[in-house]
Amino acid sequence: MEAPLPTTPGLEFAFLIRAEIGDALNAGPSPTGERLHIPITGGKVEGPLLNGRIAPGGSDWPLIRRDGASQISARYTIVADDGTPIYVRNDGLRVSSPEVLARLRAGDAVDPADYYFRSTPCFEAPVGPHDWLNQTVFVASLGRTEAGILISVYRVT
Repeated sequence: MEAPLPTTPGLEFAFLIRAEIGDALNAGPSPTGERLHIPITGGKVEGPLLNGRIAPGGSDWPLIRRDGASQISARYTIVADDGTPIYVRNDGLRVSSPEVLARLRAGDAVDPADYYFRSTPCFEAPVGPHDWLNQTVFVASLGRTEAGILISVYRVT
């Protein structure tokens, strides 16, 4: 007797992160690509499942690979409206044509439909009202703004 197939996952919108970023520092070429350091200076979290702010002091350390794709590696803190600090580890991938990459790096407004920008945020919250973040898988869709990054976070059901 064959076992039934696992359930098909769904997506539920959880919240929107509006992360503000500083100027990127470029370490130059390396054997694996070009490493940047982008400070995360603040921001907001708004949505049906979580509200709060981004504490200054986080960073994104993207690696722009030789093929032009960027591996995203951000670490920062959300402070929920009730004061709870929540650690965020957000890794992802941005893929675009060389022309779109040049426009993004120049700070131009680029339609998010013109490039692939996805991540898998993981949250670490203390036991309490935000403990559900520790027990859930999330995916996100990202886009650039003048001031930073928009991250639409979805709970995988």
